[in-house]
Amino acid sequence: MRGAVYVMWDRQIRQYFRKKQRLATSLMQPILFLIAFGFGMGSMFEQTGNGNYMQYLIPGIIGMTVLMSSTMNGISLIWDKQFGFLKETLVAPVSRTGLLFGRCLGGATTSTFQGIIVLVIGLFMGFHITNWAAIPLGLLVMFLIALLFNLLGTSFAAKFDDMQSFPAIMNFLVMPMFFLSGALFPAKNFPEAIRVFIEINPFTYCVDLLKYALNGASTYSPVADLGIMISLIILLGALGTYLFDRLET
Repeated sequence: MRGAVYVMWDRQIRQYFRKKQRLATSLMQPILFLIAFGFGMGSMFEQTGNGNYMQYLIPGIIGMTVLMSSTMNGISLIWDKQFGFLKETLVAPVSRTGLLFGRCLGGATTSTFQGIIVLVIGLFMGFHITNWAAIPLGLLVMFLIALLFNLLGTSFAAKFDDMQSFPAIMNFLVMPMFFLSGALFPAKNFPEAIRVFIEINPFTYCVDLLKYALNGASTYSPVADLGIMISLIILLGALGTYLFDRLET
């Protein structure tokens, strides 16, 4: 099983770094968000007494980058279905669980790499890391977010064969998760009815833990955030394994 995991992880990494334009285009959206929200709304945020907006915003944009790239990594599974590579791997004498987690760990690695690039860009835009000793925790949180949403994207992709409909459906699911997570604005500013959706949104706890790791701010308990993330990874891992086992060769 370890061999299958490594081979699929290595394949995902190689595919990512072969396509330089993919990295460039994947960074355009977070950079635009940083410019538009960071400079456009920063002064208004600070006038309300909520502090430095860049300190608040950048962990959320890092989370968004990891979230978007992770869920969209599922499209590589549909691509492999279309061109027959998936059949070749499914008939191999290896565990399908290993194939699933190899793909998702590879996707999580590349998504974490994108998150690190956005963090570096954020440092040049005025973000200050309050505790450099917590950087390993920040990287771990990025990786856990990436693994969680790679499992989500891959689980969805296991049920799809259409490369056109998959991105539309994932955007329909992911964009509300991002905007209703407290990544851009504090949850206390939303009406009570909206805060209910924020509380049941799994990405809320991902962003909260990332903010805690990078700037020491946290709305919820970091231990509870971590527990929710690990529970969801286990749940989606089980679901993804079930759906992978049902794929036809």
